[in-house]
Amino acid sequence: MLSSSLQENLSRFEADFDGSVDFILRRLRVLGLDAAFLSMEGMVNKQIASQSVLNPLVSAECRQKTPMETFRYLCDCVLASVDQKEVQEYPEALNLLMSGFALFLLDGCHVILAIGIQGFSFRSVGDPQNDKMQRGSREGFVEPVQINMTMIRRRMKTTNLKFEKVTMGKESNTFVCLCYLKDRISPSLLADLRTHLQKAKLDAVLAAGYVAPFLCRPDRFSLFSTVGVSERPDTVCGKIEEGRVAVLVDGTPHVLIVPHLFMENFQSFDDYAARPFYAAFTRILKLVAFFLALFLPGFYVAVSTFHPEMIPGPLLVKLVQSELGTPFSIMGEVLLIHIIYEIMREAGLRVPTTLSHAVSIVGALVIGDTAVSSGLIGAPTLMVVAVTAISSYLTPSLYEPVAVSRLILILIGGTIGFWGLTLSAFVLLINLCGENSYGIPFSAPVSPFSRRAARDLLFRSGWRKLGNRVEKVQDLPGSTRQS
Repeated sequence: MLSSSLQENLSRFEADFDGSVDFILRRLRVLGLDAAFLSMEGMVNKQIASQSVLNPLVSAECRQKTPMETFRYLCDCVLASVDQKEVQEYPEALNLLMSGFALFLLDGCHVILAIGIQGFSFRSVGDPQNDKMQRGSREGFVEPVQINMTMIRRRMKTTNLKFEKVTMGKESNTFVCLCYLKDRISPSLLADLRTHLQKAKLDAVLAAGYVAPFLCRPDRFSLFSTVGVSERPDTVCGKIEEGRVAVLVDGTPHVLIVPHLFMENFQSFDDYAARPFYAAFTRILKLVAFFLALFLPGFYVAVSTFHPEMIPGPLLVKLVQSELGTPFSIMGEVLLIHIIYEIMREAGLRVPTTLSHAVSIVGALVIGDTAVSSGLIGAPTLMVVAVTAISSYLTPSLYEPVAVSRLILILIGGTIGFWGLTLSAFVLLINLCGENSYGIPFSAPVSPFSRRAARDLLFRSGWRKLGNRVEKVQDLPGSTRQS
């Protein structure tokens, strides 16, 4: 609880901040009473603070009988034009102060007035960096969660849209927001999600990646994440309309979506703006590219090493001629080129923009020309790795599990052969079908199959059919959740 003594409350704030240079304390004299105005440097709008708060306070003339009556008069008459909230607990006041609110304290009052005049700088709304669309909106989420909430609310003008606040991080006290449609969300799913977040014991939450592991099942290991990620407000709105929950984390432009299904990795918002036949074409193309990115290098190594009879004669002759002058085995070549490619990719992501062109040129010279001309690797191997790398870009959300699994499959294909790859494929399939996301099968609506949900699987139906009824995730076959 707060004290009615101004000096005691100020001593408490000063002791906690202990001379921190961004803590600003300004003492005032308002209507004959001692007062104080607290703020954090760079987090409040100084012009609004001066014109709408400080000037009206020092110019007020109508004094009341008691300090509390004076406080009420100032709130209702003098500061009525600004956003305000009365606080009676010290931890809440401290949290609001460090969130960009200014605090007004009056001697003789055990209540603090939090004034919403935030003015910190943030990146303006612009194109999403990763979720590029041809026909969709050009708006992408930004770091402040309040702006992200506004972008969702502007697209879904319904009172069923709810935003629920959760604070995470012992030291950071990060604002995490749950967004859902009240009439579509499963109550048990929402309760489960709240429980998972409450169990997350973290000192600081600085990005959405800190929260994502706590939204997955802790008792199972899966190569594929059951938590979706999006930078687009329109995509998030479409997902929560299907009965999902969006998790917005303050300070990050990535929104988490649960539950997330595996087949959604091959869908994009452009599919719903394009003609159905072209949407089906692009989805099938992404599925084919996924299998190429995952299995092509391992299959190439296995066939070349253990099953050369599966290769057509003319192609086999070309392959043998190319590999005669190389010092490594085919498995060694593929592993070497993949490791070099991953190094170049990581360098391209981390280096400054001014050096990115230099990295691309060096990569093209090293991998594309010098390695082949010097006889270090064969041209067919380079072709296989290039097709694999390009294919992995079509499903960027699956890049991490595919990149690791691909190296494992290369080793299996080079040591056990085609039958080892077949066994590995079954293991991946079992892992995929055995996973669930909050009681909803991760492989749905393929397994278990849903004829109604198949309208928007690989072959998308037209809006005349899709618009009749939105399929909710908790209604999929095999789900343990209920609407």
